[in-house]
Amino acid sequence: MKCPNCQSTLLIADKQGVEIDYCPDCRGIWLDRGELEKIIERSAEHYSKRENYESDYKRYGYNDYGKGHGKEQYPHKKKKSFLDDFFDF
Repeated sequence: MKCPNCQSTLLIADKQGVEIDYCPDCRGIWLDRGELEKIIERSAEHYSKRENYESDYKRYGYNDYGKGHGKEQYPHKKKKSFLDDFFDF
């Protein structure tokens, strides 16, 4: 299948049972019908367990922001989450 954006050949990755089509050139991500719902469902299942929420809080460094250093030290640090595992290509 071709990328609707740049016409490159799409690659397929299987992430936790969800097939995700992605473009290696423009880095676009294309989902088939029902795949977004599967991702949302898996995310809700993951965060419905308190231990997952707490481990992700520590794992992705949410508690590292502004520890006495002020926000200017971390101007554009992107927060990560469980969904990064889905879209890590």
